[in-house]
Amino acid sequence: MRLQLRVGGAGLLAGMVILGGTAAFAQQGGGTDWPTEKCNRYRKAYDQSIARLGRKGLGAEFLASHDAFLAANCQARAEVCARSKEELELANRLVLMAMNSGMSGTFLPFNCRS
Repeated sequence: MRLQLRVGGAGLLAGMVILGGTAAFAQQGGGTDWPTEKCNRYRKAYDQSIARLGRKGLGAEFLASHDAFLAANCQARAEVCARSKEELELANRLVLMAMNSGMSGTFLPFNCRS
């Protein structure tokens, strides 16, 4: 009898985990594909960072490259190169915010070729 209760409890627990996982998956889905969701999260982090830090020290090339990345729904190959202290500070902040939002480093547009 006692063994049956343990198995029953384990079955109940497993069912709760499965149902909870299904509910969480349904909430995450929300009809938005993952690349678009990542871009939305990144855009929000960018907007918050610009509002907090401002645009002082951000060069025209940095801003234009970054704006092109956002305009392409974060899908285009981007080469946003942080050169100034302020650009580097913004880039570092965005990397941390992206990682905290569940994105991988390969998503980010930061790259300096030269």
